[in-house]
Amino acid sequence: MPNIVARFPRNAFPDEHRETLVRLLNEAAAQAEQIPDDARKRFLCWIVIDEIAPGLWTCGGIDVTEQVLPCMVRIDVPAGVLDAAARARYVRLVHDALRTAAPAAERRKLSTSVIVRDVPDGSWGANGAIWRLPEFAAAAGFEHLQSTLGAAKLPTAS
Repeated sequence: MPNIVARFPRNAFPDEHRETLVRLLNEAAAQAEQIPDDARKRFLCWIVIDEIAPGLWTCGGIDVTEQVLPCMVRIDVPAGVLDAAARARYVRLVHDALRTAAPAAERRKLSTSVIVRDVPDGSWGANGAIWRLPEFAAAAGFEHLQSTLGAAKLPTAS
């Protein structure tokens, strides 16, 4: 149940390529976080695409986007969902998604920065209520965390 923000230069991924990228990022999230193949569970994977205007992406103060295709992806997940192996797999899957979705004519070197951030338990609000790991596990169906559920119910805002 991640929130994913993917940033890259404007027009780097034309419409059909952006659609492929979003699909692959959803698949990466489902694999790394062990979300079952259930549309209701996968609906909780939010992805925002942020295309950066020309001249607004620099490396060392220099716009290198003519030579390099820089892509930054920030993934926020509830703390406790990923172990070290799942985190490493997630980063690899996101890099592979960007490489696969890029147009075949793209000649710039792909340069990715993927940051996976754990949101501390009790720090994530959804629909006006604080959610904790058992609520996330119930909602997203994390296969490896089902034993943590107990009597977890999804919180509702008052």
